[in-house]
Amino acid sequence: MATKMHVDLSGPPQTMLDMVYAKALDADSARPVLGDRFAKQLMTQLDYDWTKSPIPRQRRRQVTSIAVRAAQFDIWVKQFLAVTEQPIVLHVGCGLDSRAFRVDPGPGVEWYDIDFPDVIALRERLYPARQNYHLVSSSATDPSWLNNIPNDRPALLIAEGVSMYLTEHDGIDLLRRVVSRFPSGELQLDFWSRFGRRAQAKNNKVVRWSGSDLGWAVNAPDEIIGQIPRARSLCAISVFEASTVQLLPKGYRRFAAAAARTPGLRDIVQFHRYAF
Repeated sequence: MATKMHVDLSGPPQTMLDMVYAKALDADSARPVLGDRFAKQLMTQLDYDWTKSPIPRQRRRQVTSIAVRAAQFDIWVKQFLAVTEQPIVLHVGCGLDSRAFRVDPGPGVEWYDIDFPDVIALRERLYPARQNYHLVSSSATDPSWLNNIPNDRPALLIAEGVSMYLTEHDGIDLLRRVVSRFPSGELQLDFWSRFGRRAQAKNNKVVRWSGSDLGWAVNAPDEIIGQIPRARSLCAISVFEASTVQLLPKGYRRFAAAAARTPGLRDIVQFHRYAF
């Protein structure tokens, strides 16, 4: 039997293991939303006490939300790739997510997965090499990593589950650097509203378990457009309005429909898409 890889992480990187667990649980469900077979495989490769994760204790809510979000961003990424010739993809805060393998971009796409060095070291051992696929060991907020990325083609920035662990200053600086460096492209990221940030800090067991500090929160796209030159909003939806909600059982769809009509609750978790 192959030796499992020991992992010992804390803070925001710790949450990536909970994301893997949630996606594996979704893949094992009778009606998977994301169906991430890579997540199931990672669970067998990592030496980690999964019973300590808070995910099973709030399985219905947490697993559903994580799967819906990941599947929605997969759809948006595929849409961008379908209409953009030879783009660059910048997947910041990638964690152990398998998006580059789920989406399986064509040979003309240069894909960069960016995260802290210890996370990238794990990825190097867990995922196979592939054509035009690059790993970057860096914090997303370190301005130097972008210097080594070609800037002569359109770019897509994906930041899923990242914004809430940044300060607003660092988050805006990251988006400005990307928009200023590339001729055109998209920004795809999720946000908690300010009410959502308070609620998640209190009730989200994954956040509390990791000991993470929550920072940046956004109530509406205008807060981004007003600070990012050249950016324009393409889409901003609530998690309850995501097209992937339709893959859920009827009871969840009914709850989502009601939540989408409820002020405050509707925008607690948002998915944003911008062009520049």
